[in-house]
Amino acid sequence: MLNNITLDEININESAPEDETKRQYYYMAKAREHVKALAEEIGHTPTCCVTTFGCQMNARDSEKLVGILEKIGYEIVETEKADFVIFNTCTVRDNANQRVYGRLGELNGYKKKNPKMKIALCGCMMQEPAVIEKLKKSYSFVDLIFGTHNIFKFAELLCATFESKGMIIDIWKDTDKIVEDLPIERKYAFKSGINIMFGCNNFCSYCIVPYVRGRERSREPKDILREIESLVADGVVEVMLLGQNVNSYGKNLENPMTFAQLLREVEKIEGLKRIRFMTSHPKDLSDELIQVMKESKKICRHLHLPLQSGSTEILKNMNRRYTKEQYLELAKRIRREIPDIAITTDIIVGFPGETPEDLEETIDVVRKVKFDNAFTFIYSKRTGTPAAAMENQVPEEQVKIGFDKLLKVVQETAREQVAKYQGQVMEALIEEVNENDANLVTGRLSNNTIVHVPGDASFIGKIVPVSLDECHGFYYMGHVVGRQEIDINGKRV
Repeated sequence: MLNNITLDEININESAPEDETKRQYYYMAKAREHVKALAEEIGHTPTCCVTTFGCQMNARDSEKLVGILEKIGYEIVETEKADFVIFNTCTVRDNANQRVYGRLGELNGYKKKNPKMKIALCGCMMQEPAVIEKLKKSYSFVDLIFGTHNIFKFAELLCATFESKGMIIDIWKDTDKIVEDLPIERKYAFKSGINIMFGCNNFCSYCIVPYVRGRERSREPKDILREIESLVADGVVEVMLLGQNVNSYGKNLENPMTFAQLLREVEKIEGLKRIRFMTSHPKDLSDELIQVMKESKKICRHLHLPLQSGSTEILKNMNRRYTKEQYLELAKRIRREIPDIAITTDIIVGFPGETPEDLEETIDVVRKVKFDNAFTFIYSKRTGTPAAAMENQVPEEQVKIGFDKLLKVVQETAREQVAKYQGQVMEALIEEVNENDANLVTGRLSNNTIVHVPGDASFIGKIVPVSLDECHGFYYMGHVVGRQEIDINGKRV
């Protein structure tokens, strides 16, 4: 692995290497010299703030950006009054785009006061041609724009901003490249996301992700396993395997492998205590995967299984490729095989053509499956998707009424599901000191439920047995049983 390479070993007076990973380390060494020069000019270590919008895939990409920034000499800060600000953007819903435009207005004010400041935009929103045109026309103070496919080129692109004037734009329509072994700075020392694949082939009619993330491409299992082994050696006890649809992992590999087979290999890694993954598409969640989850000692008892709608007609128009009945049968099968599993979901309200009767079908599914939680969204029209051109767009007032009605049922069923654990003792991975009460720490159960217990920062990163004393809707108040901790090797201390 190259991510521990010393930049001092690299001769930046030579030509850049052809190997992509070595090439990017070459540009990191070059960028570091630009950052040193900037530090002398401004009189302090240049600061950088990376702000992430959107999903866990974006959060993982931001960790890659931060890893490179730290390696080349930037100090990472929380304030957007930094010397370098990066927005890693999301475009799943239109309001995400509008938030970015609003924040850019603020950054322009900061840049006028700090002319040496740099502003970069990356992520899914940048893959939209209309967005690029708007940025060129109305936000010319932005220094660097790149997309989802060439994030590995960040050091090279940053060098370009130091070496030329004006806006640098580098957007790829698609790619088959996967560049391994670049620096990553994890947000948490004890858990980490792992990209196992990129892109999506499903083309749900409301979703812009396939257009901005590209076609599916899976990482080689040996590279995934090697990365996890390295993380475990560095103190990680929980990993989350990430993909737009993990169930289709491995189909495009030279030697195809199913996601269930990959999970079996991940489980063999010594020292790893917990495995999570998302997201699963119902249309190809296999019996093999259910069996692997059932037998596993490490895979967490939580499955995120997006429903989107309970109406077969709406599901057809969404191009989801399953029916209401098929989803219900799948959920029933999962609950039968893994009784202690928590199932969460995503639901869209107000898709074009949705009637009050269609919404009742969705509510019926919620009541029958009894989701442990559901993320409910109002349909957002995304230009370029088939749904945006559909007739029968639902009136705003009807959408609001339906959304409120659905949300009430979701909350009722979720509270019932979460409350059934009251009085039990379960293991929680303690993740942080509670932000509202410094005398409490916050942990996460295998089933993804949050629990707050008395404790201090010494608990962070440890898996501890907790008593679930009081259910407060979607979380618990509890205490550590006998204050017996379990260290990262699974031993009580």
